[in-house]
Amino acid sequence: MSNLDQIAKLAGFSKATVSRVLNNSPHVSQETRSKILKIMQELDYVPNRNAISLSKGQTLQIGIITSTINEIVLAFLNSFVEVAGQYEFQTIIYTSGEDKKKELLAFEDLKRKRVDALVIISCVNDTDLLSTYCKYGPIVSWQRMDHTDIRSVAMDQYEGYMLALKHLIQKGYTRIANAFGRPRSINTHSRQRAYAYIMEQHNLPVLQHWNYSSIYNIRDGEQVVRDLLQYRDEFPQAILCSNDYVAVGIICEARRQLLNVPEDLAIVGFDNTELAHTMGITTIQNPIAAQAQNAFYMLSPQLVGYQMELHPLQYSLIERTTT
Repeated sequence: MSNLDQIAKLAGFSKATVSRVLNNSPHVSQETRSKILKIMQELDYVPNRNAISLSKGQTLQIGIITSTINEIVLAFLNSFVEVAGQYEFQTIIYTSGEDKKKELLAFEDLKRKRVDALVIISCVNDTDLLSTYCKYGPIVSWQRMDHTDIRSVAMDQYEGYMLALKHLIQKGYTRIANAFGRPRSINTHSRQRAYAYIMEQHNLPVLQHWNYSSIYNIRDGEQVVRDLLQYRDEFPQAILCSNDYVAVGIICEARRQLLNVPEDLAIVGFDNTELAHTMGITTIQNPIAAQAQNAFYMLSPQLVGYQMELHPLQYSLIERTTT
C-alpha cells in the first residue's frame, strides 16, 4: 500500500482528495484538510516534490541568471526568493561570470523544461538570441532590455539620476563628476544622457577625466578619488556614484586624503542600501525589493494561473550628510 493509499484509508477519504490537499487545492473543506494534514503529521509523511511537480505539470523551479553576485544583486535575490517561496516555487541561481556559453545553459534548461521560467538579473548574450527561448517559457528581466519580447521590471535610471543632479545643483555644486557602472548598459547610457542634459542646461563644465566607467565596488570608489587627485587644479566639487558601495569607497579614500565631505567633495550614492543609512550617505532610493516582487508578478499568469497586480515604482532622493 502506498503512502497516499494509507493516508486515504486512515482519513476515510479518497486518494484524489488527499492529492488535492497536497496540491493546496481550494476545492477541499477546511475540516477535511485539517484531518488529512493531521494524519500526515502523525505518519511523518513528506510529500515527494517530483510527484507533486508531475501532477501539476510544473517543476516548481525558477531559474535566476546573473553574471555575478554582489550586495545589490543579493537585495534583489532575497526579495524574489521570498515571494516565490510563498507560492511554493524554488529558485536555481545560474552565475555565468559573463561567459556566454555558461549563461546559455540556463536558457537550455528552460527549453528542456527543467525550470518553469527565467529571471535575468544580468546577461551578456545578444538579446535577439535570448528572445528565441521565449517560446519555451516566460522570461522576465531586471536588466533593461532593448527587445520587446523580453519583459523588464527595470526602472529608467534617467529619472533617478536627474533627482541627484538637480539636488547637487540646488545645493550650489557645479563641478560634478560621475562614477558610472557597466559602460554598455542601458542604465549607464540613461545616466549619461541625464548628466549631459543638466550640464548643458546650466552651462556647466564637463571634463572627460571627471567621468569614470566600470566602477562597481568600494575598492573602485577608492581608486576614483586617487585618480581625481592627479588633477588637483580641476578637482570636482561633487561626484555621483553607480551605487552606494562605490560611494563608501569614495568617502573612505577622501578622508584618508584629508578631504572634508561634503565641503571639499560632496557624494551621492544610488540604491539607498543599509550601508548608506549607516554611513550617512545622500542617495537615491531605488525600490529593488519591489522590482523583484514585480518580476514574480509578471510571471504569475504562467506560474500560478492569474495576473498579480504590480507595485507602482518611483525613485526618491534621501538627503543625508554627504551633500
